[in-house]
Amino acid sequence: MKILVLSDSHSSLRFMRQCIAKFQPEQVIHLGDHYDDGQVLVQENPNIRFHQVPGNCDYFRCLPDLPKILCYDIGGVRFYMTHGHLHGVKSGMGHLISEARKAEAQVVLFGHTHSPVCFCEGGMYIMNPGSCGSGGGSAGIVQIECGAVAECRLVTQEELISS
Repeated sequence: MKILVLSDSHSSLRFMRQCIAKFQPEQVIHLGDHYDDGQVLVQENPNIRFHQVPGNCDYFRCLPDLPKILCYDIGGVRFYMTHGHLHGVKSGMGHLISEARKAEAQVVLFGHTHSPVCFCEGGMYIMNPGSCGSGGGSAGIVQIECGAVAECRLVTQEELISS
């Protein structure tokens, strides 16, 4: 199962649409900052399963009682999904990683900083796909096979153009 991870779209849908067209994901995760951008994609792609959390810029863009953290299994892999502002990720990932470990997550996804990062630490994949709405655009791909992470990587605008 291919999962496209997006964050911090800030009303810029072009890159997100390009990623969906190129990668043909079975599922999409949108980590906030312009939650309504994700809702547009839901309407445009009714056959793709979407998971969304609101970000710090979504106060007036979605219902206030939406969960800020999602933690559940996708394809047999435990995901911890949040925008990151509530975990203070601009000052470091320690609190986020600690909470994700408590939740027994295997994949931790967050945004907020607009800085893409993807690495594995102690068997847990940690990804910030960066911003799909600024700086040329970046996103993430998580490939799940047989209940395990087969691939976890970043995607850039340059990759979309070059292929």
